[in-house]
This record gives sequence, C-alpha cells and structure tokens, in this order.
Amino acid sequence: MANIAALLKQEITRIVRKELKSETELLKKANARYRSEIAELKRRIAFIEKQLKAVERQSSKLAPTTTVAQEPDGKIRFRADGLKKHRERLGLSAPALASILDVSPQTIYNWESATSRPSKDQVVKIAILRKMGKREVQQRLAQMRAA
Repeated sequence: MANIAALLKQEITRIVRKELKSETELLKKANARYRSEIAELKRRIAFIEKQLKAVERQSSKLAPTTTVAQEPDGKIRFRADGLKKHRERLGLSAPALASILDVSPQTIYNWESATSRPSKDQVVKIAILRKMGKREVQQRLAQMRAA
C-alpha cells in the first residue's frame, strides 16, 4: 500500500508542477510585455521632453526681452522709484504718462511717491509701457492726441 501511496503522491506532484508551470508561464509573458511597454513609454517621454526643451529654447529666443522685474511665481513687481526713473528716461511728464495709462496725473504722482500702489491691471499696463521705447511712446501719444 505504501507503494500505491508513493505513486499517487508522485503523480499529484507532477500534475501540480505542470499546472503551476503553465500558470507562471502566462505571468512571465505578461510581465515581459509590461516591461517592454514601460520601456517604450519611457522612451516616448524622453523624446517628448527633448522636444519640449527645444521648443522652450526656440520660444525664448523669439520672445522679446523685457525689463519688467518678475518674482519667481510670475507676478510683476512694482517699484515707485522704478516708475519715476522710467518716466524720466522716456522723457514723459506725469500728465502724459497718465494719459497713456488712462489715469489721472495725481495718481501718477501718488504712485511715484509710494503713497498708493497701482491695481493689478495698472501694473500690467506699466509692464507693457516698460517694454516700449521712446519712439513708440511718442507715437502712442500722437495717436491719442489725434483721436
């Protein structure tokens, strides 16, 4: 009887190994497929990142340089003395600058003396003004007078 039990045990072990082998084979194939898909995705990400860097470099070359000081989070900084110096550099009076920015001359004086601060919309207008040169500003003033 011990002989039959040993044979039965051997047969069961053989069948279990055969079943386990077929199950693990499927898992190995799936694992290999997933690894190759992951490798392909990594290659695509690397390629896309290279393209992005190239586009950023190209756009930074094409973008005009600005003299507006920006904080790291992208906000535009405003400095009262900076506005006054830029106004003087452009050769503008406070009323002329006020007409360009669509505010009163007193507002310009208040900004320059740091008794008040411009709103966010006004700061954006000031940033645009800082990108302009003397000729552009004079042309804008002439257009405003003509209109």
